Amino acid sequence: MDSKTKKITTTAMLCAAAYVVVVVGRIPVVLFLKYDPKDIIITLGGLIWGPMTSFIVSVIVSLIEMVTISENGILGCIMNMISTCSFACTASVIYKKKRTLSGAVTGLVTGSLVMVLVMLLWNYLITPIYMGYPREAVAELLVPAFLPFNLLKAGLNAGFTFLLYKPITTALRKAGYISDSQNVLSRKPIGLWLFSGVLVITCILLILSFNGII
Repeated sequence: MDSKTKKITTTAMLCAAAYVVVVVGRIPVVLFLKYDPKDIIITLGGLIWGPMTSFIVSVIVSLIEMVTISENGILGCIMNMISTCSFACTASVIYKKKRTLSGAVTGLVTGSLVMVLVMLLWNYLITPIYMGYPREAVAELLVPAFLPFNLLKAGLNAGFTFLLYKPITTALRKAGYISDSQNVLSRKPIGLWLFSGVLVITCILLILSFNGII
């Protein structure tokens, strides 16, 4: 399989996987806000194949979501793309420049911060239009609703991405989709894996408590 065909195939696989988790993996968090794991898949694609892969997959999946299961039209589609790209593309750009353990951690942390700040701004600007809420009401929800939602989303995205990167790249290398040089996290950062696991579990417990399950 030549490199161009391999690139098209992997992009299609990422799009399909990201769309499937959107359909089956949406979890209510607070108010009308729902979490889905597609950003994890899109970010993994960006870390492995570059930020442009994250951007392309984000656009394709958001458009498919808009015409199939979304109730928020083009504005919801735009919000989806902005949210995903602000996390996935930021993390991928940083990791592309510094393909080390510290580069991966810096990329995920920076991507999380960028996503939280960007989405607070865009929720304030766009949510009143496509949800029909007064802007004053949306402004009052920024700290008690949108901020914790995006922090939880960023925590889950970063934690799961870090935990899954090594096993995913190992499987892809064995299948011939990536070369040995693309899997540079050869160290075993036990402490960071434990931290990521605790972060993911904490975020999940908070979501369960928000929904009155625990």
